[in-house]
Amino acid sequence: MRVANYESTNYDTMQYIIKIIIAAVLIVLISEIAKRSTFMGAILASLPLTSILAFVFLYVETADSEKVSALSVDIFWLVIPSLTLFLILPLLLKKGMNFYVSLGIACALTVASYSIMIFGLKKLGMM
Repeated sequence: MRVANYESTNYDTMQYIIKIIIAAVLIVLISEIAKRSTFMGAILASLPLTSILAFVFLYVETADSEKVSALSVDIFWLVIPSLTLFLILPLLLKKGMNFYVSLGIACALTVASYSIMIFGLKKLGMM
């Protein structure tokens, strides 16, 4: 029994390490490509790579397609408030506001948008 726990712990640790490496590689890849072409960086960043990886990891770890389906629906609804960041940040930057202040305001408004969406989804019985 002790060996099985050790092997299970090593397997779990290896899964976490692989997830972290994949996420790090994606972030670095997108930022490096964006240095050369913001449009190409945007294409890569807009792809639902994180969601796809989450679906795969969740299914591999649970073999539960219902959980994957529920995650997909939840992501759909929560993408909507995330768009706040992409609308507010460029508006503030174009007005000449400091980058970090703009990012902070855009993030705060995005959190508020998430809160409103979650409240609405709960009211509709969707969460």
